[in-house]
Amino acid sequence: MTKLRWDDLALFLAVAQQGSLSGAARTLRLGQPTLSRRIAELEEAVGEALFERKSSGIRLTEAGEKLLPACERMAEWAHQAQQNIHPQSTQIEGKVRIAAPPAIAYEFLAPLANKLRLAYPRLSIEVLSGLETLNLSRGEADISLRTNAPTDQDLICVDQVTTQIKAYAAKSYIQLRAQCRSTQQQEKLKFEDLDWICWAEPYGNLYVNQTLKALIPDFKPAFTSDDYIVQLAACRAGVGVMPLAKALHRYSLLNELQELDLDLGSAAVGSLYMVVHKRHQHLAKVRCVVEMISQEFAYLRSLSTV
Repeated sequence: MTKLRWDDLALFLAVAQQGSLSGAARTLRLGQPTLSRRIAELEEAVGEALFERKSSGIRLTEAGEKLLPACERMAEWAHQAQQNIHPQSTQIEGKVRIAAPPAIAYEFLAPLANKLRLAYPRLSIEVLSGLETLNLSRGEADISLRTNAPTDQDLICVDQVTTQIKAYAAKSYIQLRAQCRSTQQQEKLKFEDLDWICWAEPYGNLYVNQTLKALIPDFKPAFTSDDYIVQLAACRAGVGVMPLAKALHRYSLLNELQELDLDLGSAAVGSLYMVVHKRHQHLAKVRCVVEMISQEFAYLRSLSTV
């Protein structure tokens, strides 16, 4: 059985992280022909192709996907060993990939990255924003902020926070609705009288849309988008009302909006789980990010009424 050398696996890891042979060659300060030859030799030793070459770059094959997590662990533990031996000479560094829903990525993680960079200037933060839950076991991310608790026994929930879901709108919109209510002598806001902002297809099955459909007969939104940032921009501009998690963290944009006196029901509660793979939980670069996110979770819990 052919033994795989760490020097070769480190080259494979660089190509996978950079997404191209040319990018990896620049990072490694190695000639691209030499790198291509070394990768070809590694693929011969493995017995399978590790990359698919495409005009836009490279893509991992199934064999490459299987090899990547082990290479990442080897790199992390090698770095950790160096820190343990020379703690004063080596700072926490490297890339930490955090997967999160669009709202959390935009409003929470992006501004938190500044605090992280000030504390750990050699740390690189990559935020992967999307509605799909990335697979930590396959190394698609290092930390996952998700709305569902993990079921995989290799995944660990290191922290969580729960908040109420409330209806929010710009002050300009509320003032306009107040004038209409005064003219029509309405005493209380009604769900069907408001202009609602929610998800466009293909995301019509998400919680927000389903809740509004249950509350409002023949529900027709005033504004939809497949992008959370676009929805929030519309809400801030006074287009209508948007259900949002009442998460008044330090970076929250809810301070620019006003909460409406509407009851979305007892089920209008959202949870956010911070999840890591058990093989990453003790890595220094992951641990420092987890600790900082936990500090913000603790602050949010101190304000919560749930």
